[in-house]
Formats: sequence, C-alpha cells, structure tokens
Amino acid sequence: MRHRSGAAGRRGRAGWFRNVVNGERSRSPRTPAGSTDRADFDVDDVDVCEGFAVWRDECTRARTIVDAAPSPDVTRTVGEETYALRHVLAHLIEEYARHNEHADLLRERIDGSTGE
Repeated sequence: MRHRSGAAGRRGRAGWFRNVVNGERSRSPRTPAGSTDRADFDVDDVDVCEGFAVWRDECTRARTIVDAAPSPDVTRTVGEETYALRHVLAHLIEEYARHNEHADLLRERIDGSTGE
C-alpha cells in the first residue's frame, strides 16, 4: 500500500494524480529531505494502519482531482511527455491489476488457494 500511495515521481497514486494530472510537485513522505532515494519498500518499521490511512487519503485526493477535471481528455505535459487524464486512469487500473495478480500468486504459493 505504501508503494501504491507514494508520491515519488510518477509512481503511485499520488505521483500520477498530484504531479502529472494536477501539476503539483509532491514527493513521498517516506523519502528523506534532499534525497532522491525512495523508501516505499523499506519495511523494518512499517505501520500497516498508517499505510492504509495514507492510501485512503490519496484515493480521496485523487477523486477530488478527477472530479475537478473538465474532461478525461484534459492533458498535462511533464518533461517531454504529454499525458491525458484518460491515460492516467487506464494506467493505474493496469497497475492495480498487476499488483493484485502478484498478491494472488504469492497466496497460491503460501497456501495453495487459487482464484476462480
């Protein structure tokens, strides 16, 4: 969840919605000031409840940004790339599907459970 909510670059919900769609310059709260290192996967001191709370907050923020957009075809240029809101939405659906599949594969290896 920490990775999915992270704001670093264009990764994670916050990065795509805040930085790409909304033009903000936010970064992951887990990245030390002045550093470009990403701490999304540092799990030594993980607080699961905090991770889900940040993810829920970013979901709410993303919905607000999407609701404020005049159209899913609105675009913003970041660097040399131009992205439409429609592209960001489709990309994040794909990303969530990929991560859910990873979790499904891990579960099957742990206890043999398979999906339908």
